[in-house]
Order: sequence, then C-alpha cells, then structure tokens
Amino acid sequence: MLKFKTMLILLVTMSIYSGNAVASPTSQVVKDRSYYEERGDIVWEVPTQKKTIAFTFDDGPDRKQTPKILEVLDQYQAKATFFVVGERVERFPEIVKLVLSKGHEVGNHSFYHPSFQNISKEKAVNEIGKTQQAILKATGHTAVLFRPPGGSYDQNIINVSKQNNLQLILWSWHQDTKDWRAPGVQRIANKVLKNVRNGDIILMHDYVYNSSQTSEALKIILPELKKQGYSFVTVSQLLSQKDNPNTHIKVTQ
Repeated sequence: MLKFKTMLILLVTMSIYSGNAVASPTSQVVKDRSYYEERGDIVWEVPTQKKTIAFTFDDGPDRKQTPKILEVLDQYQAKATFFVVGERVERFPEIVKLVLSKGHEVGNHSFYHPSFQNISKEKAVNEIGKTQQAILKATGHTAVLFRPPGGSYDQNIINVSKQNNLQLILWSWHQDTKDWRAPGVQRIANKVLKNVRNGDIILMHDYVYNSSQTSEALKIILPELKKQGYSFVTVSQLLSQKDNPNTHIKVTQ
C-alpha cells in the first residue's frame, strides 16, 4: 500500500512540461492518450498528408511581444492560433482585435492561468466561462478552442470544454519548444526544425517575461520551413485537413 501511494504521488506531481501531459488527480481513472484521442476529446496533432502545421502561442496577449510575432507571421504569410488568458484580454483588448484582424485564430487559455492539475469543476467552469466572455466582449468573436494551462486535463475539464462548445487542444509532444524558459533563440528554432512533420501543433508563447526569443526564433524557423514546402495554418484549419478519421499519427515522446 505504501508503495502504491508513493507511485500515485509521483504521478500527480510530474511536471507537465516534461513532455507528457498528465491527467488531473481529480480523475477517477487515469486513461492514456489514445483513449481521448480516438474519441476526439483531445487533439495533440492532426494526421494529414498535407505539409501543413499549426503554430500556437500561449499566455498573451502582450503589448510588446504579440505585435512582434504578428509582424514575423505576416512576413511569411503564416497564420497561427493564439490561446489567450482572459485577464490579459481585458487589459489589452486592442491586441486581441489585431490578432483576429490579421486572419489568425484566438482560443481560450483560462482567465487567471491557474494550475488545472488540482482544479475543481466549479473553478474550471468559472475560468473557462469568464475567458469566453472576455474574448466576446473584446472582439465580438466566440472562441471554439480551449487549451488548459500546463496541458492538465481530466474528464471534468473535458466536459466543461464541451459544455462551452470548445475543442480541447494540446500540442505535439515533440514540438514543445519550452520557449517560456528563454533557452536561446537557436535552441528554440532547432527544436522545431529537427522534429517537424505534417500535422504538427507547435507550442510557443507570445508572453514570456523579459524575452523576445520567440519572435527571433520564428525569423529562423519560418523561412526554412517555407523552403521545405510547409504552409502555416490555424488549428481549426489544420483540423479541417485531417485524413481518414480512423488514421492516427504514431505517438512519440
């Protein structure tokens, strides 16, 4: 029994950013990725024969970094999805409007960005609902995608997402750039370029404290991938390009 409890504690306290998002401890049963993927409850990446990928940016909007990223995206005719924090939407509504005006997509990333690893259903409802309202008030747009902070999920979070007509989106495990750590421009770029494949959902951030490494890395990544024949779309556009629904990308960690 002691050994079982120790293993359970280790599972619960695993770092989400280690590359394997783990279910919240509020779940009655921890199910593996394939269970949620086959049901369409959660999307990590999209099986497609087309050379398309989706860049995603979390934690914004930010008055300085988001416009810099938008400039680079514009330069390479790239569209992307921005998972915004509701509290920051209320502070910078003009930035969210700018994102949408340039043809990008805005998704829900909670209101205060709390850890969803131990979140109650009531708090999840509040976090998601308030952010939906903030986006709608700022832009007149209703988000259709949700990404939980840190990638934490359980059945309650999935249910709340569905109740708000939101598709829960995570990211390709091999495409977590960890740019939030400001590891260096070239390291961010290498992470994407050395692992890229069709249907990837790439995790980046448009708000990293005192860092512009993400926008600088994009200046390396986008021209190289464009040279390789890739195009850059929103997550919703990528979902529309999915191959046979019964075909799944092989999971790698």
